[in-house]
Order: sequence, then structure tokens, then C-alpha cells
Amino acid sequence: GSTGNPKGVMIPHRAICNHMQWMLETFGLDESDRILQKTPFSFDASVWEFFAPLLSGACLVLAKPGGHTDGEYLIDAVHEHNITTLQLVPSALRMILDMLPENKPLSSLKRVCCGGEALPADLQSQYYDRFDVPLYNLYGPTEAAIDSTFWECDPDDLRTLVPIGRPINNAKVYILDKALNPVPVGV
Repeated sequence: GSTGNPKGVMIPHRAICNHMQWMLETFGLDESDRILQKTPFSFDASVWEFFAPLLSGACLVLAKPGGHTDGEYLIDAVHEHNITTLQLVPSALRMILDMLPENKPLSSLKRVCCGGEALPADLQSQYYDRFDVPLYNLYGPTEAAIDSTFWECDPDDLRTLVPIGRPINNAKVYILDKALNPVPVGV
């Protein structure tokens, strides 16, 4: 039985269109980019891995089935296909950083996006110890159209928590207290 959506309401097409337009504008994807599609298509995050390259003229590189769980394969795929845009859950990013040899940088990367799990501050720091390309923290519950908020991480940020950021274009975020009441601005 269904527990999450008793009325059977679907995410509207315009929400996905809005997300894709926001992504293209925010990340400036173009025909020079190469995006690794490695998220299983049953997950909402796979949608942008498919459509961003198709909408921007970038190259869509399909990973082998199950490749998203194999750090060595992911490292090799980034090298072999000159991947510029990579989306990872933080645990996969940690796996790659732990496995990546010092003498084998992922020099083709222009941006890395993390989502699906909380991004730990120590992982953000570890990432910037190895890379000089933007890291983005993307947040969105499955009920939303992929991502609701985003944050461009800062290598000099000393916070103990990585923010989930601000809403994407044409979206609103409401901050609620424990009783699910809206909190005042600045809280």
C-alpha cells in the first residue's frame, strides 16, 4: 500500500522543467561538458544526470550498471571519459577520496555535486584538500523535483555543519520549529 501520497498527486512536469532550467543556468553546462550518468534510474537524482546533458549539448556518459558503488570504477570512468560534472552521495565521495592516489588527480572535473545524504564538514574540508573545483551541496526530499536548495561550498568555511543553502529558482523554503510552526526570519 501507498503511505506517502494518498491522493496520487504526481510531481508536475513544470517542476522538473524548472529544476533543469535552474541547473543549466546555475552550472553553465554546455557542449564542452561530460556528465557521468551513474545514479540508478529509480532514484530522482538520476533525472538531471540524463536530462542536463541532453538539454545543454553536453556529452552523456553512461556508467556500467552498479558502477555507482565501485570507487575504483568511478575514478577510472572520470579519467577515461574526461568527466567534467559528477554527482555523488557524500559516502561515495568519501570512498573516492580515500581510494584516489595522490598522483592520479581527477583533473577533468569542473564541478562536483553532493546530495542524498548530509554532507559532513570534514568531508568538505577533505575534498578541498584534494580539489580546486567547486563542490555543491544539493538538498531535496524525494517529494520535490530533485533538488529544493543548493549551497556552493567554501574551502575556507569553518562551520561544523555544511548548510543546505538557499532555494533553487522559483522555489520557497519554510523553516519550521519543533511544533511545525514557521519561525521568524533569522532564526
